[in-house]
Amino acid sequence: MEQARSKGEKLRLKKGLNFPDTALDLPPLTEKDLHDLDFVAENADLVGFSFVQRPSDITLIQQELAARRGERPAQPLVLKIETALAVRNLPELIVHGAGQQPLAVMIARGDLAVELGFEHISEVQENILWLCEAAHVPVIWATQVLAGLVEEGTPSRAEVTDAAMAQRAECVMLNKGPFIVEAVRFLDNVLHRMDRHQSKKSARLAPLELWTGPPSAPQVREAGRR
Repeated sequence: MEQARSKGEKLRLKKGLNFPDTALDLPPLTEKDLHDLDFVAENADLVGFSFVQRPSDITLIQQELAARRGERPAQPLVLKIETALAVRNLPELIVHGAGQQPLAVMIARGDLAVELGFEHISEVQENILWLCEAAHVPVIWATQVLAGLVEEGTPSRAEVTDAAMAQRAECVMLNKGPFIVEAVRFLDNVLHRMDRHQSKKSARLAPLELWTGPPSAPQVREAGRR
């Protein structure tokens, strides 16, 4: 086990195991998934697809949903990008999925950090953002956004910075917790403030308003230019 204390670690609630260097030949949809799709096809506004990795995975879920939807239009599909293989195949996944139905991509940063290494997650999420922007595919910024605020009522400085960077995505996902309402209000405030500085991937370079100076400052600057 990597990045564990010398005495070992206990697998706590809501934790899982990752095998980033192992090709696990597992079916993309389990028996439970197929059972759940009966309800999803009838009631969901969109469908989240976890651990999608190959275009054939998308074909499978499209076929299963189509068989349950009949003549009704296809539901939007959210591809949760959680593995190194999904990152490598992302262009093909986008082309394969978006050609059939509305498509979005979720950057599942928790699993990606484990799969690719924490030192690579920042660069990988940037690459995903740029690729999806070029393909006109909306992005969901996910995993532990304002986790301290949601769970404990107080965010860390790093979490606030992370939340501000989420302005470049179309959607931000918060996990459930006792302070979720406060977190939604806080996030809304942060993202609205960031709107004047960033438009998706482009900096706006808006006029600075951090310090306006004393009343005489404008005359001094004007005289200096002469």
